[in-house]
Amino acid sequence: MPDRGGGPTGPRMRVGRPSRRARTLLMTLGVLAVLGMAFTMFAGFWTDWLWYRSVNYSSVFTTTLWTKIGLFFVFGLLMALAVGFNIWLAHRLRPPLSAMSMEQQNLDRYRMGIAPYKRWLLLGIVSLVGLIAGASASSQWRTWLMWVNGVSFGQKDPQFHLDISFYTFDLPWYRFLLGFGFAAAILSVIAAALTHYLYGGLRITSPGARATAAATGHLSVLLGVFVALKAVAYWLDRYGLAVKSSDFKATDSWTGLRYVDANAYLPAKTILFCIAVICALLFFATLWRRTWQLPVIGFGLMVLSAILIGGLYPAIVQKFQVQPNEQAKEAPYVEKNLKATREAYGIDDAKVTDYEGKSSTTDKTKLRDDVDATASIRVVDPNVVSPTFQQLQQIRNYYAFPTNLDVDRYSKDGKDQDTVIGLRELNLAGIPKNNWINDHFRYTHGYGVVAAKGTEADDEGRPVFTESNLPSKGDLGTYQQRVYYGEKTTEYSIVGGPQKEIDYSDDSGEKTYSYEGKSGVNLSNPVNRAAYAVAFSEPQILYSGAIGEGSRILYNRTPKQRVEAVAPWLTIDGDAYPAVVNGKIQWIVDAYTTTNGYPYASRTTLGDTTADSLTATNNSRAVVAQQNQVNYIRNSVKATVDAYTGEVKLYQWDTKDPVLKTWMKAFPGTVEPKKDISTDLMAHLRYPQDLFKVQRELLARYHVEDANTFLSGSEVWQVPDDPTNKSGDAVPPYYLSMKMPDQSAQAFSLTTTFTPNGRDNLSAFMSVDAEAGASDYGKIRILKLPTSTTVNGPKQVQSQFNSEQDIAETISLLNRGDSNVEYGNLLTVPLDGGLLYVEPVYVRGGGLKYPLLRKVLVTYGGNTAFEDTLDEALNKVFGADASTTPPPDDDGGTTKPPPTSSNPTVQQALDDAQKAFDTGQEALKKGDWEAYGRAQEDLENALERAEKAQAAADKSGGSSAKPSSSPSPRSSPSASPRSSPSSSPSSSPSG
Repeated sequence: MPDRGGGPTGPRMRVGRPSRRARTLLMTLGVLAVLGMAFTMFAGFWTDWLWYRSVNYSSVFTTTLWTKIGLFFVFGLLMALAVGFNIWLAHRLRPPLSAMSMEQQNLDRYRMGIAPYKRWLLLGIVSLVGLIAGASASSQWRTWLMWVNGVSFGQKDPQFHLDISFYTFDLPWYRFLLGFGFAAAILSVIAAALTHYLYGGLRITSPGARATAAATGHLSVLLGVFVALKAVAYWLDRYGLAVKSSDFKATDSWTGLRYVDANAYLPAKTILFCIAVICALLFFATLWRRTWQLPVIGFGLMVLSAILIGGLYPAIVQKFQVQPNEQAKEAPYVEKNLKATREAYGIDDAKVTDYEGKSSTTDKTKLRDDVDATASIRVVDPNVVSPTFQQLQQIRNYYAFPTNLDVDRYSKDGKDQDTVIGLRELNLAGIPKNNWINDHFRYTHGYGVVAAKGTEADDEGRPVFTESNLPSKGDLGTYQQRVYYGEKTTEYSIVGGPQKEIDYSDDSGEKTYSYEGKSGVNLSNPVNRAAYAVAFSEPQILYSGAIGEGSRILYNRTPKQRVEAVAPWLTIDGDAYPAVVNGKIQWIVDAYTTTNGYPYASRTTLGDTTADSLTATNNSRAVVAQQNQVNYIRNSVKATVDAYTGEVKLYQWDTKDPVLKTWMKAFPGTVEPKKDISTDLMAHLRYPQDLFKVQRELLARYHVEDANTFLSGSEVWQVPDDPTNKSGDAVPPYYLSMKMPDQSAQAFSLTTTFTPNGRDNLSAFMSVDAEAGASDYGKIRILKLPTSTTVNGPKQVQSQFNSEQDIAETISLLNRGDSNVEYGNLLTVPLDGGLLYVEPVYVRGGGLKYPLLRKVLVTYGGNTAFEDTLDEALNKVFGADASTTPPPDDDGGTTKPPPTSSNPTVQQALDDAQKAFDTGQEALKKGDWEAYGRAQEDLENALERAEKAQAAADKSGGSSAKPSSSPSPRSSPSASPRSSPSSSPSSSPSG
């Protein structure tokens, strides 16, 4: 009978064995998988290379790449050789089989099992450890480049008298080498010990000697190498004390030697170094003595010494010598820390001046006039009015402004004007229909700059635009308005090919455009298209008909991304800002060189130090991914990114910074000299906010120069919380054109305040000259308030505003219904020995989706005013009007009489406009925002009728008063009587 169970030739064997076709299919799939993985890796590499080549920074890519490759192969090979050699040597030193014990003979099956594969096994082990070591070493490319290119600081540390470059450039590399040596020694010991055990050189349970002489000698040499490396570590630890962080009651970020370090740890490290050297020699001596006795004793002595000398002795010194007389013992070391910290953060030249905090001037008119001479007070808050820009100047839903606008300076008629500025950037969330073509081919760019005066609002509380509409027109002249690169442009776009882009829309319809720049990567090459299809996980890039000859892909489009990519050794400021420079929109990006190896300088964490109430609500303003600690920082580079072409330029700003010089040696040709900065660009450069925030945080403690005062903590300040909101975060610094007491004229400045630690009254006012190119640029001035008297700080001033009955009632009325009050920046201005506080108050609601300036709060010398305009508030606080006549408005006059016309149709329309305005005022008094909105619509309709009637009259040759003398729909009729504060609880539409 046939074998139904299936014998060797039965059907079961035929079913279990894969067919030749199946094996071919599996092999093909395997090859395709390998090729797919290889192409995916190639795509990432190739697209990176293409991008760096497109921005003309291919040298950054190649230098970084070859450095990583070199470190990978050198240290991977060294680790592989070290481990492989010791495995080979242990195998070669194995005892003969006849000498093996029963324990080892039981391992014979394992030896026999690996015997046919031992070469492959050895190759696999050394390859694995080599790959891991190489990958770890390649991540140290910055450390290597800084070590090999390091330049001298020209300064020496106060303890060891070595150039600071030793600590910033050399010591980190030596520590890496030491760590690599430890890893190689430990892995070699483990690999050699396992090999000796497997082949009989080591015994665990067998009677007699535990190790052969050969194994003893081999392992003792490896242990001797380990202990010798430990001796080197003890020696380097001596220098590491100068950059060691520790908790200290004066500061939680103390860096450098203290009394116990200099008098206990330092000698202890030297003694332990000597003991480790002796112990290493004892291990090496086992090559001749063939015994572990002396090395073990020496190693035990080293461990005991580390406990007693390195741990117990310093604790005794701290307890019985330092604590009973801490200030006297620590003072010399605190002085070193004070000096080094102030130098490392660039605050050593900060000028601290005593300031009375109250005015002795009795001439009220003079005080009122001094306000205009002292500061150009900005009532338009760039952190509040973005929705107003959005509502009035968005024009199309596919445009948007940043959450926080920027403050810059523009000159008109020879006078600098503080200007609030933002770009109309692309907003993909607002396009009519989202699909791949729309998102990446048709809607590709924003359009135009919108700018407004920082010191004025119109009669309805809206910004006074100096550049507006679409295309933008105004004071900035002619410039390339298309914004292909911006803070909100995070998606890639494909431009320049057969698919036309939407440029902008006007009354005549939609305009199209095709990108003419040379930015981006050309997609005409099918290899490039395939690489980007893989890199962006978008297969349509490979076959879409919308891509053709001339198509280019734009990506990495935010200014921060581009600067970080071309200069990965820089730390980027959180606030890139736009400026119109030489007919182009340029993003200006401040960049820093940092290190955490400056001896004696205390450390700070950038992410924490630069956080404030703005970064809490807008992560893009934060220092990106910088939670690392630093103890040296310089604003060494000013970078620009062209909003149209994406061109990145790096300019050397700090010509003395040795860290920048080191990186310029590593990446030659990437940073252009300072002299190449054009005059037009120089006019828009400013002192960076993040550096200022780091410096103010350090100056809260390091403004004192006396060690005993520093140790006592009696002069510690703090940055106050932002009183204008409930975030609980620090108040941000503010840009403001102002004059400090020792200055003869206003200067564009960055300002902040300090309060005592744990209290709300004012301790100091700090400003820095932020105007690049000025002789005092970067000069820090601190006005220190007396400790014997109390001067209100920002929180107290805000509380005073809110507690005054008249103000509180008005605020309550403004908050009625669906209206909300929003407080603008609380500005502090030193004035004639006192301090002037100014805060704009905005109202959002009543059908309006954006905030309008309604009131201005002012306080000085205990007097407070809450008025419709800044001038009115200042006049009330000082009890005097300004002696100078205010400059005419942009329309050529101040307050005009009611417009009249001989044309009855025009006159009727103007009368209706006046009536609508009056109705709006009454609604505003009652807080009836719905009625106010209807009145504004009636006002606009009446003005439109007046314009049409006037145009008809002009055409027919009639004469009448021009409606241009009447109010425009954007500003309420200047002819109408202004509502006084007493008659209206809310602001009239006058700003």
